[in-house]
Order: sequence, then structure tokens, then C-alpha cells
Amino acid sequence: MEYKKTLNMQKSGFPMRGGLPKREPEMLAQWEELDLYNELLKKNEGKPLFSLHDGPPFSNGDIHMGHALNKALKDFIVRMYAMRGRYTPYIPGWDNHGMPIESAIIKKNKLNLKAMSIAEFRSACEEFAQNYIDRQMAGFKRMGVVADWEHPYKTMDKGFEAEEVKVFGEMFKKGYIYKGLKPVYWCPKDETALAEAEIEYQDDPCTTVYVKFPMHDDLGKLEGIDLSKVNFVIWTTTIWTLPGNLAIALNPRESYALVKAPNGEVYIMAEALVEKVMGVGGFDTYEIIATYPGSFFENMLAKHPFLDKTSVCCWRTMLPWIPVPAVSTPLPASARKTIRPAPATASRWWFP
Repeated sequence: MEYKKTLNMQKSGFPMRGGLPKREPEMLAQWEELDLYNELLKKNEGKPLFSLHDGPPFSNGDIHMGHALNKALKDFIVRMYAMRGRYTPYIPGWDNHGMPIESAIIKKNKLNLKAMSIAEFRSACEEFAQNYIDRQMAGFKRMGVVADWEHPYKTMDKGFEAEEVKVFGEMFKKGYIYKGLKPVYWCPKDETALAEAEIEYQDDPCTTVYVKFPMHDDLGKLEGIDLSKVNFVIWTTTIWTLPGNLAIALNPRESYALVKAPNGEVYIMAEALVEKVMGVGGFDTYEIIATYPGSFFENMLAKHPFLDKTSVCCWRTMLPWIPVPAVSTPLPASARKTIRPAPATASRWWFP
């Protein structure tokens, strides 16, 4: 007797094995034949809108786990709102921004950029980007992501670029675009600018020094004080730039103190840093003779500590602090609170 035939078991059309590698492509092909995306939109047409903007991936390589997680989560959310009765258009897109495409094509296709004209290189980049758009799209479809794959947006489309130019033009008309000076981070390896968000800092112990600049001309403001004993104090990590020093920068609104040390010398420094600086200098006791705003010292002159230079000018600005005109000049003491100084390895804080 075959005991299986004696059992009252339900009959099902499901196969005994899942066979997903074979069945999933068939299911996806059926969705495509049904035009599932547009059928879902028709079902909820006229209902409240839910639009999820697709932050685009770069079209410079095949999909990876990050792409898979990103697209799967977006697909979950869009379908959830569609099931709630919302109208859910989902337009996938790709970022064809220059640097990631250029770096990838040079590495993968072994291009010699310097041997190509700009037009040739741009055409090669466009073809390269389109190739990976097609490959990534196939991967996303294989994942079962429901989207308007027939009409994706691409940042390299001429219409897209035209809209960017229009927006730029409107910004220019409103005065938001102007020519100025700004430091730009530059990557010598990739030969491209870096966004500030890409910059990471690490602690780098280095030799630092506190340097005193003897007073040369106080403009008659420091009455009753022996000017031969008065010194401005700066701090720098770039000791080799000291020969080019042309100015000392002070914050016009910061409070600066005249600090008298046991050796009889008087040092001008930011009041907030007096205890720290005098401690580094090895002074246990000191006296604050007077305090003034940084603007008080404007146009005073100081001698260079070891070169025969006429003077070092004390500049004033309405900005929080201003670097000296020469890019090689060390940072002022008043700017130290904006930096995280590395551990000083200099033995003393005055310069020989």
C-alpha cells in the first residue's frame, strides 16, 4: 500500500524546488511584459503624490553592495507608499560628474590623458559612463527594483546641463557669483581639486616655537614702559618661514595683555593664552601690566628677531583674524585658539 495516497493533503501548483536562479529572471521578464511600473502608477493616478528623488550613483563601475543596499531600501519605501495608495513616480538617475569618471577611465582603460585632446577625452568619458549606466541598470533590474528605467536622468544629458547653466545664470544675475580669493585643496595624484568634506586631519607631532619680536615703534602709545624690554610673541610650526616674516596679525576685538616676566621683559600676547604661554616659557610668576584690544596695536612696528629688517607691521582687520600678507609668514599668537597645536618639542619659547 502507498500510504501517501491515504493522506488528505492539499494540492498546490508550486514546484517542489524553488529554483530561484531560473525562476527569478522569468518573473522579472513577466513584470517587464506587464509594464508593472506604469500599471502601479495608473492604479494610484490622481492620488496624493510621494516622490522619492534618486540620489544618483556614479557611472564608473559595476554595482556593489552599497548600490544594492541603496536601491533595495528605496524600492521598499516606494512600494510601501504605493500600497498605501500614494502616486509614486520613481525616476532613477546617474551622476556623470567629471573626476570619478576621469579617474576610473584612466585606470581601467589605461588612457594617456596627456596624449589626447580635450574633445577626444570627453567623448571617451561619455562613452565610458554610458557603458556603466547600462551595466548598472541591468543589475538593478535583476534585483527587481521597479522604476522608470526607460527614462532615467543623467547629469551628462545636454538638457540637464542646459538647466544647470540657466540656474547659474540666475545666480549670477542676483549677485551670488563673484570673483574672489580662496584656498583650494588640490590632489597632486589625481590632479583635481578636493572638496573640504574630503579632507581629514590627523595629529602630527612637530617642532613648534614661540618667537619674540622686539618693539621698534609703539607710536607713542605705551607711556611709562621701557620699550627696549617689550616684545610681541607669535607661535609657529613652520620655522623655515620666519626669514620671510613681514607682519604680525592680531584680532582687532581680541584682548591682548602686556605681561611682565621675572626677567624684566614684557611680552604682548592674547590675554586668553597668557597662562599657557608663560607656562611653556617656564615662568611660574608674572604680572599683567595692562590689557588692550588688538586694534590698539595697529601700525606699531617691531624688529625681526634675527634678520636686519626694518620692521614687522602689526595689521588690523574686521575679520576674526587675518594672516600676514606673505603666505609663508607664521600664524599669530591670537590665531592659536583656532588651531589644535601639536605637542611642542622646542626647548624654550623665545628665539635665540
